[in-house]
Amino acid sequence: MYLPHWVKTHLKEIKKMQKFFKNRAINTVCETLRCPNRGNCYKETVATFMILGNICTRDCLFCNAKKGMPFHVDKSEPERIALAVKELKLKYAVITSPTRDDLFDGGAKHFFETVREIKKHNSNTLVEVLVPDFKGRHDSIKIVTESGINVFAHNIETVRRLHGSVRKAEYLRSLNVLAFAKKTNSDIFVKSGFMLGLGETKNEIKETLKDLRESGCDIVTIGQYLQPSKKAIPVVEYIKPEVFEEIGQMAVLMGFKAVLSGPLIRSSTKAYETYSAVKEGRYGKL
Repeated sequence: MYLPHWVKTHLKEIKKMQKFFKNRAINTVCETLRCPNRGNCYKETVATFMILGNICTRDCLFCNAKKGMPFHVDKSEPERIALAVKELKLKYAVITSPTRDDLFDGGAKHFFETVREIKKHNSNTLVEVLVPDFKGRHDSIKIVTESGINVFAHNIETVRRLHGSVRKAEYLRSLNVLAFAKKTNSDIFVKSGFMLGLGETKNEIKETLKDLRESGCDIVTIGQYLQPSKKAIPVVEYIKPEVFEEIGQMAVLMGFKAVLSGPLIRSSTKAYETYSAVKEGRYGKL
């Protein structure tokens, strides 16, 4: 399919950061999922760290992550991540992971330890986590919400109808994860995101936004699905920027504190700027 100009990116100046992470055996979402914004982020020494390996136990059709049985949990990883954050002098760190259904707690304890190590070595660094659904386990969610994070993120990814096919997860479970996180720690901001271009309708988009808001979601990100590799599901439609603008305004009217909506928006796009805006009460579309 022809790639329109509004979703094209120019990946420059990435070799230095790629070498930095490779030498420290650190995974990032930027590289694993081939994020279209990584050139800009690397230029600003910003990255989203991926803990618990790069192999996912689910087989979502939109994702470029490796599928299969993951390796053991690396106990040294939390400290290595924390020291990398310190060396890069990050004021805001985003931590995520593949889904680890092979672990009893889904990796919640490892998230906790990673956040604590970051705070230990970088007392002023703000931390956002982007977690899997932990199979809906409340004890796992609580472990993460009580780790000292500033933002709890869990992506709904797509509309209800495409769950079970495009996304191998349960729509209502994800909503419940967000709601329980907000209930457990009202001091944190709750965030979610989803993709367009997979064949969803405007009514389905509106329903998704409504459900996220009712679940206590403060921040929402909406971006264009871009096929990361030939094995992933093809793009059904490239959504025009003006449509993203319209949907973003719809989300603002629904009461989200911060909305990022555009072709190249991803979950961690402008994460620090978004957090700062909400913290300072500057609500609306960024």
